[in-house]
Amino acid sequence: MKALDKEILRLALPSILANITVPLVGLVDTAVAGHLHSAAGSSAEFIGGISAGAMVLNVIYWNFGFLRASTGGLTAQAYGKSEGYVPILRRALKLALGISAILLVLGWPLSKLSLLFRSATPGVAILAAQYILIRIWAAPATLSLMALKGWFIGMQDSFSSMITDLTVNLVNIASSIILTLGIGGWQGLGFPGIALGTVIAQWTGFILALAICRFRYRIPVCSGKWPKTGTSTPKSGVLFRKTAENGNKSFFQINADLFVRSLCMTGIYFGYTVLAARSGEVLLACANILMNLLMIFSYFTDGFAYAGEALTGRFIGARDKEMLRRSIVGTFRWSFGVAGSWIAIYLLAGLPMLRLMTDDPVVVDACRQFLPWLAVMPLIGCAAFTWDGVYIGATASKGIRNSMIWAVVAFFAVWFAGLLLSPGLFGTQVPGNPAAIHLLLAAYFAHLAARAIYLTATAASIRVPEEL
Repeated sequence: MKALDKEILRLALPSILANITVPLVGLVDTAVAGHLHSAAGSSAEFIGGISAGAMVLNVIYWNFGFLRASTGGLTAQAYGKSEGYVPILRRALKLALGISAILLVLGWPLSKLSLLFRSATPGVAILAAQYILIRIWAAPATLSLMALKGWFIGMQDSFSSMITDLTVNLVNIASSIILTLGIGGWQGLGFPGIALGTVIAQWTGFILALAICRFRYRIPVCSGKWPKTGTSTPKSGVLFRKTAENGNKSFFQINADLFVRSLCMTGIYFGYTVLAARSGEVLLACANILMNLLMIFSYFTDGFAYAGEALTGRFIGARDKEMLRRSIVGTFRWSFGVAGSWIAIYLLAGLPMLRLMTDDPVVVDACRQFLPWLAVMPLIGCAAFTWDGVYIGATASKGIRNSMIWAVVAFFAVWFAGLLLSPGLFGTQVPGNPAAIHLLLAAYFAHLAARAIYLTATAASIRVPEEL
């Protein structure tokens, strides 16, 4: 195996391992809630409260994903130049803590947002608000971890990122179970223990990440005495102007572009859920199951996207045109290999995977007709996700932003075109019209295609600049 391939795998595999533990947290939280029975609510209400509360927080946090992306790209380029990567971390953490302070102030209004995302019963609404008001105290740790994860990836250190993610997920699982159901003679806290377990896990991961910075990279983050690695710590005004340190792109400009990208992505996934809900309970379940199966594929592809991000930024920073080209080609080769493997898995094991997701024969039977969509998504999705990583590494934030704007246009254009051609699509009663889910999946495919086509067409922008 070539040295470059080994480097790609070294960067990708830890991220993949960390990614595949993410669904376990949600499964355990749901299972714990499903075992709660008290005068405060039924199991169904406890599960609904977690689902509604978590959805609100996930949508909010998703919009701040630029903290990871921008930090990763800028750090990778600084790593390639062997200078300037410490100030990038400092700026990212300051921004993360500033945003989290705003979220803490808005905790109560945010707790009411769960009512806007689904028609909740009074019991579910109360539990969702309680869940949000507890979990919001993890905001400083959650947002800071985004920045720290990006910094680790930029530093070609996916192992530290993996250790941090695994710690968060495992502590989350253990603490949620213990705090909710109790241990020994202690009866536990009940429903609040689920949210509190997540808070403890996020802060544990944050402390671990700071310890890694302190002992592995000799950065005393909490002391305020930051080392001057290659360049002095910038003043606050550097956020709003061009600097040679970050490749002639301001920190603010990159984050603004990536924030728009996050908003567009949130709009697509939120639109997918809302539109699917109009087709009745059975088809909504089908749409959610299919998306979860696609997410499993994305966990693997994202690992190689992170590798592409780290290597692209590194070789742009080092001004090594040949290694930049080879790393992009190598990343795509591995990514397409993963996509081909998942196409085979979906074709050969699609039905057994459905049955793992649900034992309801009505839902399984309804889902079978949509399985072919799983086989056509990986190739186009692989191109979109991998290009995202490469563009982030190159800090080509304008291209990423524009690709997501076109993706939103493509998603809703296909959806509304389908409605114009078939105005009675929602005229039937539950279980609804399967054509609506086919249309929704076609719209989702169109959004991936728009991203892949735009990013491929503008790939010439990924190059070593004349001056850094």
